[in-house]
Amino acid sequence: MSTEPPPPSGSGEPPEDDPFRKQPPPGQSEGQGPGSPYDTPYGGSQPPPPSYGGGPYGVGGGPHGAGGPYGGGGGTGGYPDDPLAGMPPLADSAKRTLARIIDMILVGIVVALLTWAFGVSEYQMNGDKISAGRSFAQSLVAAVLFVGYDTLLIAKSGQTLGMKWLGMRVANLADGATPTAQTSLLRALVLWVPFAFCCACIWTVICGGWSYFDKPYKQGLHDKAAKTVVVSTSS
Repeated sequence: MSTEPPPPSGSGEPPEDDPFRKQPPPGQSEGQGPGSPYDTPYGGSQPPPPSYGGGPYGVGGGPHGAGGPYGGGGGTGGYPDDPLAGMPPLADSAKRTLARIIDMILVGIVVALLTWAFGVSEYQMNGDKISAGRSFAQSLVAAVLFVGYDTLLIAKSGQTLGMKWLGMRVANLADGATPTAQTSLLRALVLWVPFAFCCACIWTVICGGWSYFDKPYKQGLHDKAAKTVVVSTSS
């Protein structure tokens, strides 16, 4: 009978049976990882092996070895392998934008119906003109629905409906697993709270559009905050 204590609940670790979770290479424990650029170099506290030959940086020819800081070049003194190794290719940024538009339309319809039903929209009538503004209550409803939609679906399967229909999913950069509820919530908060309350169009362009220029992981600002990437699921 094992004397080890059970793991604490709510630890935030992805489930072991996650079909998308990358498995460590042979001879390497899960704690080590070729892992993520957020991990410590060399998979832990062990010092790098000594370099021989070449210049001051050994065979790799540079401070990061032959493969760069995240490459899999494996030169002496090199950093861990690319964390994307073993994962599907990164999703196309244009398809990500289209998936996000689909999600915004779906959730936006629900927001409009709820705010109309509960009378929290703000209307002003001036003669023959009717102008519609956005009340704080309407913004609050939008924030809750958008954040809840993203958090629940991403934590469940890594996919919103738009992502599922266009063949992509969100994955942890470190291990390829489906993000936990905490990670999904952080990602959703960064994406949707500014959208709902202050700068919808500008923030959407900046936060989501960041993936068009980000190297090497095509991360939006919400992905950077949550340490996630979006990968393709289509064959």
